[in-house]
Amino acid sequence: MSRKIIAGAVLAAVIGLAACEKQLTVQNPNSGETARVLGTPADAEALISTYYKRWSSGVYGSIGSIEGMSNIFSLMNYSSLANNCQNVHAPFTGATNFNQPGNSCAGEQSRLFSIMGEVNRVASSFLGKMKAGLSLGTPARDARARSWAEFLNGISLGYVAMMHDSGAVVTAATGPEETPPLVSYKVVADSAMAAFGRAIAEASKPGVTAADGFPIPNTWLPSPTNWTVPNYLALIRSYRARILANVARTPAERAAVNWAAVIADAQNGIAADHLVTTSTTVGPSNGWRAQYDTYGLWHQMPPFIIGMADVSGSYAAWIGTPLGDRGAGNNGFTMVTPDLRFPQGASRAEQQAEFNIAQCQAAATPCKRYFVNRVAGGDQFAGFSWASSNYDFVRFHSWRVAGDGGSGQNGNTPFMVKAEIDMLQAEGLYRTGNYAAAAALVNLTRVKNGLPAITDFNATSPVPGGTVNCVPKIPVAPYTVVGCGNLWEALKYEKRIETAYTHYSAWYLDSRGWGDLPFETPLFWAVPFSELQARGVSITAIYGAGTGTGNAPNSFANVKSTYGW
Repeated sequence: MSRKIIAGAVLAAVIGLAACEKQLTVQNPNSGETARVLGTPADAEALISTYYKRWSSGVYGSIGSIEGMSNIFSLMNYSSLANNCQNVHAPFTGATNFNQPGNSCAGEQSRLFSIMGEVNRVASSFLGKMKAGLSLGTPARDARARSWAEFLNGISLGYVAMMHDSGAVVTAATGPEETPPLVSYKVVADSAMAAFGRAIAEASKPGVTAADGFPIPNTWLPSPTNWTVPNYLALIRSYRARILANVARTPAERAAVNWAAVIADAQNGIAADHLVTTSTTVGPSNGWRAQYDTYGLWHQMPPFIIGMADVSGSYAAWIGTPLGDRGAGNNGFTMVTPDLRFPQGASRAEQQAEFNIAQCQAAATPCKRYFVNRVAGGDQFAGFSWASSNYDFVRFHSWRVAGDGGSGQNGNTPFMVKAEIDMLQAEGLYRTGNYAAAAALVNLTRVKNGLPAITDFNATSPVPGGTVNCVPKIPVAPYTVVGCGNLWEALKYEKRIETAYTHYSAWYLDSRGWGDLPFETPLFWAVPFSELQARGVSITAIYGAGTGTGNAPNSFANVKSTYGW
């Protein structure tokens, strides 16, 4: 990232964090003041301790990000609103990730890139100072700090690699005035993997639990989890598994992932949902999670994926209808499913009576269903009719309105669910031919949510239930009819339902690698134009992603998806 661009951002972030947490007052760590900012052990550790919150701010802290666009591309969400460039990123419209100077999405499209670059710069500057002789006082404390800084490097570089086509890698050897060159997302991803490896190595040194060493203080990463070495390493390995799998742009790249490494990391990953303690005053926060839960025009769930749970014939009829006619006449989609993550009942009225969000309005009260059949007065029909279903996602409604103690968005909420890591392991096992082990993991969430266990351990047998009652059903050739999915489709279905709205661009990243994004969907976001200009790139050479003139080659899904859309 350009030093000139990052400097102001870093300064603002550091001042803001200091003001919120009253921990430190520092100068810009990317300017010539670096020596003073990181010059004392206390200042150096205080600074680096705030940078998980800064990372989280870049990923989750604002709706002014590309997450809203990616969730629409992946058919997880739909909104007809122009806010945050949602309505101009609808599938089936030739939407592109345009990147011209001054474009209306510039703020959203630069946020992740900018803040991840800042985190990488600060963490690497800290490591450079330690390499030059800075000590925090004890070997254990030094190892903890080095590991933490490398973890920050891993997650910041990793998220750039997943979402952008290229990025800059700042290392401990990079000078404060130096602007590293842009390198491909694969190189950025490799650098993230290397940083994770160093983070693990530092945390695994003998004596790291001595005085002033581990655990990681919860002020650094607010959570009910005690960040002992084992818990911390499990988190690192879970992030590493997520990023390693999700960097892939195409099915071919996803197939070429080092699945043995993903399996190993997932098997040694988190043992329960990774909860973060959010705060509306000092952070972290989760902007899109809160915004979607206001419903209305911000949040509609198209039937493309959730409809796979249907056993009533509604989804088959919907798939058999031409795209432009689906939902026409303000006809919202209702289905019947044995999947207990959805409301139960044979009609819309029965489903509304069986579960409504008033049942989980109180503090620390999980909703018994992930989805609700909303009251009819809340239906929205603006925009494309194919986006209309009668379902809203409500899994985190209690957190949004009441938090843990009555104050909304203050309390524990998952930023990574265990089912995601289980399904990463299952995907690796499936791809390496261990179908029985993959099915055992798929069955964990499948069976507890009312679906019959998969007992045929191969790549072809349909899931149990017969042609009427099987879940999931998927569109099959000629893609106007549906059929029962197999183990692979059951795996994908479980991952989607369990990870819906749980983390950044969840369905987009998986669907991209699985070949399930709609035809002509952009596969990444370009380096923001401001960064390109700061590096001397001419206006005529600035590019975006997607179809058409002015976009990078091979930057969109150039064949129809697995499901024919």
